[in-house]
Amino acid sequence: MRKILLLSATLLALTPALAPAQGLFSPAITVNGDSITPYELGQRETLLRAFGTPGNLSSLAEQQLIEDRLKVQAGRAMGITITEEDIAGGITELAGRANMTGEEFVANLGGDGVDSETIRNFIVPGLVWREVVRGRFAANASVSEAEIDRALSLAGTGGGLRVLLSEIILPARPEVPGEVDQAQALAARITKVRSAGAFSEFASNYSATPSREVGGRLPWTPLNQLPPILHPIVMGLATNEVSEPIEIPNGIALFQLRGLEETTALTPEYAAIEYAQFYLPGGRTTENLAEAARISGTTDTCDDLYGVAKGMDPARLERTTLPPAQIPNDIGIELAKLDAGETSVALTRGDNLVLLMMCGRTAAISEDVNRDEVAAQLRNQRLGSYADSYLGQLESDARIERK
Repeated sequence: MRKILLLSATLLALTPALAPAQGLFSPAITVNGDSITPYELGQRETLLRAFGTPGNLSSLAEQQLIEDRLKVQAGRAMGITITEEDIAGGITELAGRANMTGEEFVANLGGDGVDSETIRNFIVPGLVWREVVRGRFAANASVSEAEIDRALSLAGTGGGLRVLLSEIILPARPEVPGEVDQAQALAARITKVRSAGAFSEFASNYSATPSREVGGRLPWTPLNQLPPILHPIVMGLATNEVSEPIEIPNGIALFQLRGLEETTALTPEYAAIEYAQFYLPGGRTTENLAEAARISGTTDTCDDLYGVAKGMDPARLERTTLPPAQIPNDIGIELAKLDAGETSVALTRGDNLVLLMMCGRTAAISEDVNRDEVAAQLRNQRLGSYADSYLGQLESDARIERK
């Protein structure tokens, strides 16, 4: 059941509320006059919990239901109607992604406390919104042959998987007495964590990377952008499960899976990754961190680092191009977070602070990609962008009142 929500983010919606009653059925929120009741909010939260959704479910349920109202209102303005047959088909489609029949799907969720009407209502706005988006934007979503050619040069065989991870990097320097033993003992405690909040607390208190400031939480990342060593590890985790400790130079890495989803986006396989390392002698000192920040602020590309290193020992600047599988794990973990021109100061080498810069990724060209499939993906991406922008506009213009 945990995969259902991750594979169906476009179907998050509910039909307009029934006439308000007392208590659970009184309006808690109105959106352009259409009410959302406490009962609906509770049912949506129960549904999200059944799907294994991470995060603040109460807040998420409220936001989704507000968007649901806006989607249905947009469909109503266009005269769009959804039939019982459409709803049944939507339930069957959603259930099929969990290898269930529609009846099994409804019964399974019913066991988690979700009533059948809530499930029907969950399906409707996604169906409505699909028609709204097609009706408003289909004519603007055409794709040129040149765009398909460019996409083909980037398309790989990695599958459209992306992951939502949190990280903890524990310092474990052999030259520091007792640090390796302490890191191993702490890592053993962290691997037993099964909640996002507890992992974030450990990250805030102990992690050596800048992500500690946000509890170790990383943004959505394409799976094949991560170091190859992490692929089977991440795919073997359940939601909120923590990986076994991964030894890296001078440290121990742990990852918690917060989410996994398929996307329609083209996700290239990379033949090679180019990166630069600029070494600042003296380690992680305040002065070196300030100097690294200055360099980052005055450089946009790896080529710019040659100007920084001019007149210095040539060994202080290394520029490397390697297949992903050959990149050291600690460097690969940091590079996964970076776009071209971005930097990290999470690593050290000996007595040097490392200013790591991503130079660029070279995509492998796949000969198996079908042009029609690529064109369809590009159209869907373009429609998705239009849809997100339009929904944001609807919410900005809406009259939303909380009781």
